[in-house]
Amino acid sequence: MSGIRVLVADDQVLVRSGFTMLLDLEDDIEVVGEAANGAEAVTLARAHRPDVVLMDIRMPVLDGIKATREIARTPGLERVRVLILTTYDTDEYVFEALDSGASGFLLKDSGPAELLHAVRVVAAGEALLAPRITRRLIGQFTAARTAQHVADDRLAVLTQREREVLALVGQGLSNEEIATELTLSPATARTHVSRAMVKLGARDRAQLVVIAFQTGLVRA
Repeated sequence: MSGIRVLVADDQVLVRSGFTMLLDLEDDIEVVGEAANGAEAVTLARAHRPDVVLMDIRMPVLDGIKATREIARTPGLERVRVLILTTYDTDEYVFEALDSGASGFLLKDSGPAELLHAVRVVAAGEALLAPRITRRLIGQFTAARTAQHVADDRLAVLTQREREVLALVGQGLSNEEIATELTLSPATARTHVSRAMVKLGARDRAQLVVIAFQTGLVRA
């Protein structure tokens, strides 16, 4: 199997170099580029089409949120996964990034093993949401929005079973855990998750979590 191709985007040279050195030590990971700002990240993502972009939020020229949005909507980059790196566990911009198409986020003070695990998980197509902050963070910044709007009708396209599955995704359950909870086979659970993603226009599992909170299906 080919290695995981990673693009590192951070405006701090030492941080960027540190991530690159750590990742390049792994046999199954290759850093294909480094970006000092969001605009460079978008340009390099289009040129190299990495599997994963490690994206800092606060960067000059173009911030990480806007860069993530650009990558997510660029034809040909559908398989590029963005992993947001943030210094703050209460950063509202993390939610903005997830809503813009990021596949997950991780705190910068996470250990090397956590970072490497996160890259591999996101590269495999799964969502990576740091356990310390996931539900509190998303719930905190969607609660106000939900309260200010009329009932969200996006869930109307889902079957009852798909709603049940979406609610469990929003609670952080894996496909295997969903299968156990609903007495389904893991393959059937994956199918329901995939159908919900298609019907709701979600880029990946991370956006399903956001939608589950936005629509009030899951509450913090």
